[in-house]
Amino acid sequence: MGNLFRGGGDGLSLSNGGTDVFLDVLTLAASDLAHDAWDYRFAALLTLQDQNVMGRGAVGFDLEEIDWGATPAAQARAKDFVVRVVGLALRRHRWDELGYEPPFAEGYLRQFKAMVEAFDPADAVRRDGGGFPGPGEAAVASCVPHRVLSALPYWDGCRFCHSAVGQQP
Repeated sequence: MGNLFRGGGDGLSLSNGGTDVFLDVLTLAASDLAHDAWDYRFAALLTLQDQNVMGRGAVGFDLEEIDWGATPAAQARAKDFVVRVVGLALRRHRWDELGYEPPFAEGYLRQFKAMVEAFDPADAVRRDGGGFPGPGEAAVASCVPHRVLSALPYWDGCRFCHSAVGQQP
């Protein structure tokens, strides 16, 4: 069973291992770029995709279900943040800390970036409980050993703490 990330009229279907790699590299980038409240909400969305907590094959999200903001300016700023996160990840930001070589990550990131760029945030479906963390659920806690945003207080540790990567000395 795999996971699906959708948006922009396309989908990125990843194996469980591919999902872990994709989210690992996005988490490293998002943690270092997050600056505004919306950025921390997007980072929270990434932290909540931890298969070691949520279950294998049980994660993924749709760009249409993200609260991109109420105004065109807010939507453009949010979309720009996601594109910048993917761009930083594509530059192999902190990949040396992974403890493994992610050979397919660049392809996943390029496909996701194309999805985000093709997506119009004005098309987002705003639903209560649509899966995108609310303002009070932003990822503001940081995992000190791994220097990434974490899903505290929902569970102890970050995605790297929960994986074999985080357990390496």
